[in-house]
Amino acid sequence: MTAAVFEERSEPGRLASALLAATMHALLFLVLLFGVRWQNRPADTVSVELWEPAPAPAVEAPKPAPVAEPLPQPKPEPVIAKPEIVEQKAPPPKPVPKIEPKPKPEPPKPVAKVEPKPEPSKPKVDETRRRMREDAAREQASLAADRELKDLAKRGAASIDSRALGTWIGSIQKQIRSRINKDIADVVPGNPEAIFMVTLLPNCEVLTITMLKSSGSKAYDDEVDRAIRRASPLPKPDKAEIFDRQLRLTFRPKDL
Repeated sequence: MTAAVFEERSEPGRLASALLAATMHALLFLVLLFGVRWQNRPADTVSVELWEPAPAPAVEAPKPAPVAEPLPQPKPEPVIAKPEIVEQKAPPPKPVPKIEPKPKPEPPKPVAKVEPKPEPSKPKVDETRRRMREDAAREQASLAADRELKDLAKRGAASIDSRALGTWIGSIQKQIRSRINKDIADVVPGNPEAIFMVTLLPNCEVLTITMLKSSGSKAYDDEVDRAIRRASPLPKPDKAEIFDRQLRLTFRPKDL
């Protein structure tokens, strides 16, 4: 029973299917073959002959009957307009210029002689006014002389005062030099000057000392400053009116 089960059974329709498939493949092959050949076939040449039909024979049209031309009519003569004659007025006559007679030259007028005018008489000078002017002039001259004398007196007094002032300053310098060390001159080369401004009290005592110019040697400058302080009070002037609170004093090493 087992052997019977495993026996091969023939399937119906297998042969028909195989034939149908083969037929379809053959048709497809033929279609492809003829389609490719048809596309690769060269195009057919077409020859065309061009020609025109012969023209039809011209048929002469019947000539029209001659028409009688109208006779030319005579042209009317042109009417020439007569020119109007315009009467021109005669130009007015030109005025004849009047010839005026030339004026006769007038005879020269006589020049009037200028007679010199008499000078006005000078007024007489009043004697009183003249004397007053003379007196005023003499008075002015006298005042000028007085002023000149006063100026001379002032200048003389000033010269006297300047001499007295020089004498007073000389005595002050002499007193200060006596307080300076004599050996200081050997230290200072040359003979330079040292200038000091000294301020005095009314009793001629030294209040302040200011050096205006240095001699170039500090030792000499310091020595002069000490000598001024040691010499205080300084000598008094002979005249009280020439007293000056500030004195300008000059010192040199060789002047000792």
